[in-house]
This record gives sequence, C-alpha cells and structure tokens, in this order.
Amino acid sequence: MTTLVTGKDREEELIEATRPTTPEEIKRFIQKNKIQIIDFKFNDLPGLWQHFSIPATDLVDYDKLENSIWVEGIGFDGSSIRGFQKIQESDMILMPDPTTAAVDPVCQIPTLSIICDVYDPITREPYSRDPRYIARKAEEHLKKTGIADLSYWGPELEFFIFDDIRFDQGENFGYYYLDSVEGDWNTGREEKPNLGYKPRYKEGYFPVPPHDTLQDIRSEIILTLRRVGVPVEVHHHEVATAGQCEIDMRYAPLTKMADNVMWYKYVVKNTARKYNKVATFMPKPIFKDNGSGMHVHQSLWKDGKPLFYDGKGYALTSEMCRWYIGGLLKHAHALMAFCAPTTNSYKRLVPGYEAPVNLVFSQRNRSAACRIPMYNNNPSAKRIEFRCPDPSANAYLAFAALLMAGLDGVKNRIDPGQPLDKNIYELEGAEKAKIRTVPGSLEESLNALEKDSDFLLQGGVFTKDVLDIWLEYKRTVEIDAVRLRPHPHEFYLYFDI
Repeated sequence: MTTLVTGKDREEELIEATRPTTPEEIKRFIQKNKIQIIDFKFNDLPGLWQHFSIPATDLVDYDKLENSIWVEGIGFDGSSIRGFQKIQESDMILMPDPTTAAVDPVCQIPTLSIICDVYDPITREPYSRDPRYIARKAEEHLKKTGIADLSYWGPELEFFIFDDIRFDQGENFGYYYLDSVEGDWNTGREEKPNLGYKPRYKEGYFPVPPHDTLQDIRSEIILTLRRVGVPVEVHHHEVATAGQCEIDMRYAPLTKMADNVMWYKYVVKNTARKYNKVATFMPKPIFKDNGSGMHVHQSLWKDGKPLFYDGKGYALTSEMCRWYIGGLLKHAHALMAFCAPTTNSYKRLVPGYEAPVNLVFSQRNRSAACRIPMYNNNPSAKRIEFRCPDPSANAYLAFAALLMAGLDGVKNRIDPGQPLDKNIYELEGAEKAKIRTVPGSLEESLNALEKDSDFLLQGGVFTKDVLDIWLEYKRTVEIDAVRLRPHPHEFYLYFDI
C-alpha cells in the first residue's frame, strides 16, 4: 500500500491507504470490492487519454493466462493512435503501472483504471514517443545531473464549462456557436425567466453565487478527484464570463503530476457532462475576454531540501533558481511548441488580457512570463511560476521540456537579466521595445523548436524522432488545416471588395 506522508489531512491518508499499488494488492482489491472491469489508460502524443478495457477476471485469474499481464503486457494497434506508429509496424503493447490503480469515478459498472506505459513488442523497450516515458526520463536525467534529485510541479489549469457548443466546417460554410447561462451576452435573452446575475466581461474572478452558478459542480469535481488520489487545494470561478473556472491541485513530482493532470481533465469533462454541460480546456474559446492558461509552478529539491530559497537573494531566491529562470527565458520560444501547442493558443497569448507574453521575471508580477510568488517566507514554498503554458498542452511533454530548459540554465549559469517589477503592459517606447515576447503563432514556435532543440536531447530525454513527428503533425494536421480554410471574419472584411 502507499506509504502515508506527514502533513496530509486524515481523509487523504485514508484514501491513499486503501488504494492498491502492487499486483497482489490489486488482485485482493478486485476481489474485495467486486471490481468487474479493468480499464487501461494511456496518452497519445497530442495529449488525449486513450483506453480499452478487459474483464477483471483476466487480471486476477493468472491460471487462465500463459503469462501475467504485468509481465507480458497487453497488445494494441499503435497505428490508430495520433503520433504513434505507421500501419506496417502497428503492433504495440501496454505495460500497466500498478501504482496508478484507482476506482474509476465515471463508470457505472465497478471499474479499476490503471495508467500504462507503452512498449515496443519486438525490442521490449519503452516506446520513444510515449509521453509518459519522456516524463519519466526527464526525472531520471535530473538525478543523473547531480543538480537535484526531485522536482515538484503545481500547474493551475483553467477551463470553461458551457451549456452548449456547436461547430462545423464544410466546403461552403464554417461556424462555431457556444453558449452559457452565465454569458454576459445573455443579459437580454428570453429565458422565462431571465434571472440576471451574468458575470460581466473580465469580472468573473471570485463572485459568489448566484453570479457563480458552478460552485456545486466544482465542489463535486474536487471531491471526485480526491477519491482517485488527486489532492486539491482550492477551486474558484475565473476572470472570464460564461463559466470560466480554476481548480488547483497540490504539488507533486513531475510524472505523478502529469498523471494527475490527466485525471483532472477526465473528471472535469465527465462531471460537466453529468450535468448536461460541456467542459473545454481550449485556450481561447471566447473573443474579447480572458483565455484559459496553465501557470506552472516548479521547484528543485535535493536530499529533502529546497534549492530555490536564499534568504538574502532577490525575492528570497537562490542563484540556482535565477539560473533556472534564465534557462526558461532563453529557450521560451522553443518551449512554446510544447507549452502552447495549438493554433488557438496564440489567440490567448496577446497583450491586454493578462496573458504573460513578456519574457522577463519578477516577484509577484503577473504581467511577467516568470513570476516568483511571495505569499510567505517558508523556504519549502519557494518556487517559480512560468505563466505562458496553457491547458491544451500534453502535460508529460510540457513539464519535461520545462525541466530540461531550467536544467540547461543551471548547468550553463544562464543570467536571466534584471527583474522587472513594473506593470509591463503599461510600458511604452524604448523600454517596451527591449522586452522579448513569446512567438505570435504556433508556426513561429515550431520554427524556434527546430533551431533550438539541443537542450531537449540531453540525456536522451527527448529524441529526434519525437521532435520530428511533433513538427510534422503540428504543421500538417493543425497549421495547414486552419490556414487553408476561409475564416468567417474574412467575409466581413473582404466579401465586398
């Protein structure tokens, strides 16, 4: 069973104590809790959970199998998974990770979900394009550098919960339409009755009900997350109108946190659906209001001690912390290919919407790409927050890339420059012109990744085939698909020419 950790509340300890973490514990758990289905989950390259299921008896009754699934794995068609194999080399296998087992909170039939790693059936080696494998390699590389032996991660994912979404595109038409009972655009709609209390644009941050109609749904989400072993610290309404929300998870090591992000998205989407609503992690679904980000808190530790704290340093940060920031800022353009990996991401990363486009660092300052939180002076709480990523990212790849950039900064003692403790959005003239910004499009980010990828290849964490398929997929499946289609607003601008 999971070892209890001091500092966790009693409920969380009890939840973890009852979760199986070895094949034998899982076998007993299945029998005791009358589990009927085992669901195997794994991540495709763009970042969506995939799954298939088997009868629980196949996992328990080893006498009916030539070899245990824990040893031999279970096969699947890799050519049908985005970013994986070609059809002539489609056979792949999943190796279930017993430490990830949790009762699935969505399924009506008692189901145990297990996150898996992807392996090649011929070589019996981990698959280079498995995002979870890349995350695990990043953690192993960290230890081998000797710089630190542990990194902690705390992403803040934002999302929208809508009441309706419709979209379609054909040769002679193209549109999207979304709606929310909270939408400010619905103040005059006939709702029989319309009860008002629609959060105004950019005024959705922290209002109580009845403005906030999603309090109970978010509460159900966090209680469900806790049941599957994902500790949650806080939830609230976010800035935008029309149901923008945020739920913050407690920090965890890199791969574990990426696993938690997958549970987070799964539970959010399915809880919304339960209430006949729909959740999206799309970065910028609403014009002229705030988009959804994924601010990523991160820190390095060694021998149980935090490495980012120095009581005499700027904002109580160590020299190592500032070098780590230097690595993030130096490689920011390439990082965006994994951290803001959609064409829609760059409709969020524009000035004027609290979007962190300015590649500087600062304490407390949310207009800087890299912020140093100053909530308290506890050395264990000292961390940096990189604010450019968004929740469309594949967390395994994004966190691994961020760690590699930060480590490159530490190894090469990269100076991040002077902190900028000003509202950068209000700067003008020469002072503003000196500040680097994130790329303006996914295409620019991919071009930057092509030119600046050596830091990712260190220690074999990312491999050339992963970078190549990422660039190919993003350019052909996403960028070209969007670029080739007429935009509805183009008719407004050009139809009468």
